[in-house]
Parts: sequence; C-alpha cells; structure tokens
Amino acid sequence: MPVRLAVPKEIFPGERRVALDPSVAERFTKLGAEVLVQKGAGKGAHFVDAAYEGKARLLDDAAALYAEADVVFKVQPPTLDELDLIRDGAIIVGFLQPHRHPDMVHKLCDKKITSFAMELLPRISRAQSMDALSSQASIAGYKVALMAAEMASFFFPMLTTAAGTIRPAKVVVVGAGVAGLQAIATCKRLGAQVEAYDIRAAAKEQVESLGARLIDTGIQAEGVGGYARELTDEEKRKQAEVLAKHVAAASAVITTASLPGRDAPKIITRAMVEAMKPGSVIVDLAAETGGNCELTEPGKTIEYNDVIIHGPVNIPSLIPVHATETYAKNLYNFLSPMFKDGQLALNWEDEVIRESVLTHEGEIKHEPTGRRLRGAS
Repeated sequence: MPVRLAVPKEIFPGERRVALDPSVAERFTKLGAEVLVQKGAGKGAHFVDAAYEGKARLLDDAAALYAEADVVFKVQPPTLDELDLIRDGAIIVGFLQPHRHPDMVHKLCDKKITSFAMELLPRISRAQSMDALSSQASIAGYKVALMAAEMASFFFPMLTTAAGTIRPAKVVVVGAGVAGLQAIATCKRLGAQVEAYDIRAAAKEQVESLGARLIDTGIQAEGVGGYARELTDEEKRKQAEVLAKHVAAASAVITTASLPGRDAPKIITRAMVEAMKPGSVIVDLAAETGGNCELTEPGKTIEYNDVIIHGPVNIPSLIPVHATETYAKNLYNFLSPMFKDGQLALNWEDEVIRESVLTHEGEIKHEPTGRRLRGAS
C-alpha cells in the first residue's frame, strides 16, 4: 500500500496558505505516494479543488482525511482537537513552534506521533532547499517593506517636482537576516536611502552588496547557526545609544530581529519612538513573538507620539500563492529523499532527519524543548 500524504485545510485564523500546491502534490504521486487533500484546503491560496484532480484524492472533511493519513503536512501547528483525529504513530511535518505549544508537544508524545519541525532544520548547505524559515522570511521581508512605504507620510524615492526636489526617505532596517535583507532590497528598489543594523559581523558584506549602509555600534554577537546571540546588559546599553540617533532621523523603521525559540529582543525603546519625527512609521516584523519595539501590539496598528507602529502577524499568508508554492517545494525537498521504492525510510543517521525531529516513539527528541518542558513542570 502506498504512503498516504494528507493535506488538511488550515484552521488557524487568517491562515491562507496550504501545505501543498497541485504541482508539488503531483510530484509526490510520481514518487509512489497517494496524496489526500481536504476539500477547500487550497481555496485561501487560490488553488481550487479542481486543480488537484488527477493529482490527489479529495476528501470531504478533516476527520476522514486524518483517519487515512500516514503523513500529515501542516503549515500552522496542529491544535489539540486536530491531534485527537490523527492516528497514533502517524508522522506530522510542518512549523510546530514547540516553545509556544507545550500541550501539543505532550500530546504528540502521548500518541507516539513522529513530528518534524521545519524550523529545526540544520543550517547546512544540503538543507538550503528545504529551508522553509528562509523561504517564508523572504516573502515577509518583501511585504513589510511595502507596508512601510504605504504607511509612511513621506515619499520613499527622490522626486523632482514643480515645487522643487524632494529628498528620498531614510529607512532603518533592524536585523539583516533573510527577511531584513529582502526588506533592504525592496526599500532600495523603491528609492529610499537605507541603513541597516545587525550585531553579526557577517552582515556587513551582505548589507553593502544591496546598496545599504551598516550601522556600526562596535558590538559583534555571532550566535549558533548564523543567528545572533542575546546581548549583555552593557552591550544593550551601548547598542541603544548608537541606534537611537539613526532611528530619530528615519522616516521608516522596519524591525526583523529574532532569536530561535525565544521571544523577540526589545531593541526599539519608548524613548527612541518619542525622538522620532512626526509622521514616521515602525513596521515590526517580530510582532508575533512579542515585537522588537517596546510599544508594539501584535496584530494592531497604533499611533504613539505621532508615530505609527504597525504589528502585523502571519505576514507570508498575505502573499498566499507564492508562500504556498515555496513552502510546498521545501516540504518536497525535505521528504522526497526519504522515499525508497514508494515507501518512507527514515535514516536516523542523516543529520537533517536527526536534527529536525521533535518527537518520536513517545519521546521528545529535541533536547532544548525537552529541557524547557521539564523546567516548566
């Protein structure tokens, strides 16, 4: 019997993505798998049921889908109600956010579900084509740049008008990871002057290659896996002094800094906001994990001291077609090497499999999650 790969409709509020688009569903069938798709699953991303016909079997509801599933593909973490429907011993692949969903982790163990968290993939060359965090972050970085341009009270490009020349807006991008670099590139295309802030020394060359200037605070904080480490109190103070001058001169500030498995670092203080010029805007990409700005309210747009602070959440879902297509390719690149003669063969010696597994056979395999949950109990 072929492996049955199940694609449910996402039930998280506002989620428009679906785990597999029709073209990638077809690629899985060519590997010998049977793809099951819940009716209406792709509607939010403009992939109608008819587009899956001949590539997947459509099922009426989630209960029927999960009853047959060997492997479940998800975008958002499964709810406890969804886990009730999934067969014991099945496999789940998706963004799982274990640090935010301890009850989910415990239930995955109770049901002996093998779960792979796409955000835990090792940052090695072989896993680049599987890197769903990067593919979705690139989409988010593009979108937040457009949000900043739309909300700012200033033109981004330099314009010559009958009344004279309007100078280009100054944009500060905080964090030069994948999302930050895409935001920089998009703001530059829109004609803004862009400065970037990042505490990793490796960011300088990447920022300058896009035509932006890296703000030098004299602090370097390289962390594990290409991420930044958390700063000491003294480093935070020094960083804030330098950054505040650049933020005060900006027409728009875009913040993208994050720490894996942790709340977002607070970088933009209330005092910095109070020093910004009237009509400027902050778009906080990190709002979903608490925000890089002290005043950010996730999912809301507020105005403080004549500065607009926007805290968007689930940004990739706002560009659902390409977000779905890239995510689906990431899933295919992750799972397809495990297929042997139409069946799944998990090689636990493989670094990609070993590092991305969250739970297996009733145990938490991701040690940081295990430590965190043991400490909370």
